[in-house]
Amino acid sequence: MKTEDFDKKFDNGEDVSKQLDFTKARRPGREQRRVNVDFPVWMIESLDREAQHLGIPRQSVIKVWIAERIEQKAHI
Repeated sequence: MKTEDFDKKFDNGEDVSKQLDFTKARRPGREQRRVNVDFPVWMIESLDREAQHLGIPRQSVIKVWIAERIEQKAHI
């Protein structure tokens, strides 16, 4: 399919997903990398309490809190 045809179908709201190879799709800047961080026991216990209260894993609490802090710093 030519680019112009693809664009026209997309702009008309037609389903073009059959024309795409999602196995090669990626989200630039959203790749993940593992890091290890040591926390004091009191901090882990506090994180666990918050995670249990919210019903989410500890890792999610850490990610959200760090993301919020980074976002705050970006808007200063």
